[in-house]
Amino acid sequence: MRKKLYLDEFAIFGFELSFVLDVAENDIEKFLDEFVDVIEDNGLIIGGGGFKEFSAFVCSGRRYGSATDDDRQFIEKWLTSKPSISNVVVGKLVDANYGI
Repeated sequence: MRKKLYLDEFAIFGFELSFVLDVAENDIEKFLDEFVDVIEDNGLIIGGGGFKEFSAFVCSGRRYGSATDDDRQFIEKWLTSKPSISNVVVGKLVDANYGI
């Protein structure tokens, strides 16, 4: 039953992130394509969106897999390395199903 409810050892962890994107309107899609490629290349999935102010939740693309602190740090480092990105906030790992 714990497995079906994603409890205890079956809990799935992910993290929230947000940032401000300062690019021309016609460059937003190019940036988002690159960002999604980085997410997927690292075995992660993302849900969320925005236009200039972007917010999302990131977790593992594997069933019963979790995002890790290394994933959080990598994504934060990648985002902060982009000159067109500001106000990067990467949250702590939380239970993706129960928010704790």
